[in-house]
Amino acid sequence: MTTRCLCRETTFSHQIPLFSIQCRSIISHRFRNFLLILVRSLPPTMATPVENNKIEPENSDSDTDFLSDVEEVDHMKILSSSGADQLQFVDTYFQREATSLLADTTDYYNSTCDDSSLNTSLLPWERLADWIHCFCVVTFDLEIGQMIEEIYPSHVTLSEQDKTNICYLAFPDSNSGCMGDTQFHFRIRQNPVNGDISTRSSQVDLSSTNTIPKSHSRYNQLCPPAFRTDSSYWWGFAYFRQVKDKNLRRGYFQKSLVIVTRLPFVELFQELMAVIAPEFFDKGSICLEISAKEIDQWPRPVPGIVLNLPLLGTLFQVRIPSFSAAASPSFATSLTGSPTKTSTNSLLRRRCLIATDVDLYSALAPLLPHLQMLWELLLCGEPLVVMATSPSICSHVVQALVNLIHPLQYCLDYRPFFTIHDSEFKEYTGRTSDPPPPVLLGVTNPFFAKALQHWPHIIRIGGEIPSSSAGLKIRPTKSNLPGSSKLSECKPGVYTSYKSHLTRDKALLKLIAKGTQTRRPNQVQSALMRRHFLELTQSFIIPLERYFARLMPLQKSISPYKAVPGLSPFKAEEFLASVEHCGPQLTTGVKGDWAGLYRRFLRTPNFESWSQQRHQEANKKLRALQMEALSQSDMTSWLQGKREVEVVDMVLRLREKLNVALAEETLPVSPQTRLHLQGQLDTVLQSLPEDLRSVLKAS
Repeated sequence: MTTRCLCRETTFSHQIPLFSIQCRSIISHRFRNFLLILVRSLPPTMATPVENNKIEPENSDSDTDFLSDVEEVDHMKILSSSGADQLQFVDTYFQREATSLLADTTDYYNSTCDDSSLNTSLLPWERLADWIHCFCVVTFDLEIGQMIEEIYPSHVTLSEQDKTNICYLAFPDSNSGCMGDTQFHFRIRQNPVNGDISTRSSQVDLSSTNTIPKSHSRYNQLCPPAFRTDSSYWWGFAYFRQVKDKNLRRGYFQKSLVIVTRLPFVELFQELMAVIAPEFFDKGSICLEISAKEIDQWPRPVPGIVLNLPLLGTLFQVRIPSFSAAASPSFATSLTGSPTKTSTNSLLRRRCLIATDVDLYSALAPLLPHLQMLWELLLCGEPLVVMATSPSICSHVVQALVNLIHPLQYCLDYRPFFTIHDSEFKEYTGRTSDPPPPVLLGVTNPFFAKALQHWPHIIRIGGEIPSSSAGLKIRPTKSNLPGSSKLSECKPGVYTSYKSHLTRDKALLKLIAKGTQTRRPNQVQSALMRRHFLELTQSFIIPLERYFARLMPLQKSISPYKAVPGLSPFKAEEFLASVEHCGPQLTTGVKGDWAGLYRRFLRTPNFESWSQQRHQEANKKLRALQMEALSQSDMTSWLQGKREVEVVDMVLRLREKLNVALAEETLPVSPQTRLHLQGQLDTVLQSLPEDLRSVLKAS
């Protein structure tokens, strides 16, 4: 499916002239940059920032060039006045952006939906809500402890339990060594706000208990399942600062800025926080207001295209994965193919990235010899905990592990950073006699060494992530031995008794080792690792896809006048019998007990989710094929000899199918088929008596 970029002003272009859109865009950006100049001239209002923490212009040579002309970003010029640098935007960039994107996004909305709510003017912060829910400022009070100091925008609501969870997760769980700045992220279960009723029902998807913006519903239809938003969870991206301050009673300044969102854009939001947070700690809350206003001018998140997202002097050129791109192994390296053009006259820094990316090499290099085993554990939904000394390390490793099985969706709960104060702490730790829940946790508090000692798979990482040459060793668990305890197992390593079904593939080890010797960039190393596991996962999925295709009914069995035929049931033993001759060994060099791995996989939520998605896609295809058959049928011959009640029933069926074809954007029904269905409906209506025809047309 081809998608086009969404522009913030184009969904109601028939109401606002293009000239006024351009003028309003130019004025808003001029006002925003006047505020930015004002902020930079203000004295710091917060604690003294960490030394050498200035935001330096990044070397864009390492980024990927998405623009055909460097002048598209050369719209900022520096002017010196009284020794102070001031920013001035050239209007042509925003004029050209509004003009070029206006037609594209209008076509997109007209082709994908018929939503009257999009034709109304945007409410304040409506476009901001497409990207983030709010900013939270969390501080430490000597009497209360961690508390939320500010939420911006102020009208945003969070449940009390969510606020409590954010407070504790915004600070390192054991922060004795976290001096300076620390970036990490977390994921929490959303708790509904009591009595929270939306006043803008046209912009909210009311089909779920926890409402989400309607734009997220459209986003979910276009992106791979692994990157969809989940109305049951919040993502938090934290930037924590701890510095010595003799003026404070505690002797330390401790504060954290958190972005709360539903979008799993790890790379994007970490980059945004690296820009926003230092400015916030230096200038205060006015930075949040300016940032929110800039984000409120962004286009909506649309998978498959490159979005230009300006923020505080940095242009983020972001691509969100789509179905077609994510299915290709070349997608992992498609953003690193060409160097970035630079201009000596441009002050605007450029960052080119994939929104959902994770630096696999930096996170998983010490685990490289065991990644294939960990890949199996993730496929099978085994309980797994990552113990590290800082939240930045554990959250990075957990997120990288989840990405190993892409394009399959990891459907079990996972928490990149988990603390003893989390509302699910008792649920996930439980008693040592109880079997551990199938979740993936990242923890830092030493208390978990005792609380989770009965877990079957534990990854321990030391103070810093070691290099691949000093990889972590497999250390068999000793919890089953009398008097043994993992409290004594403090050495870094992978603690597990799991026996891999597959033999280790040494090709990736040699490839990464060669890159380490030749000082290959981490970005390239990560791309090679991502490609390797993407191809391995696809080889694992292909036999399932092949068997699932056999469950589809024959096209000749689809009748335009009967119910849509269903799929045959999935028989596990029948599929496992086919693996010996048509298994992954045909598409990958990895050998081993593939049937045993499939047997474990078929009992997991990962398989259930995959099967459910395939059934949904197959049913949509079957419905579309029946609509096509009905549109091409000889309706005149069918009408002969039919009773009036049967004809009326056909009218209702045709109307229902037309409504479904218009309402469901992802249903593969062509405009020509819809046109023919309308013709068939007219033919059937003409065969009825005039009085009945009038009643049906009026109803």
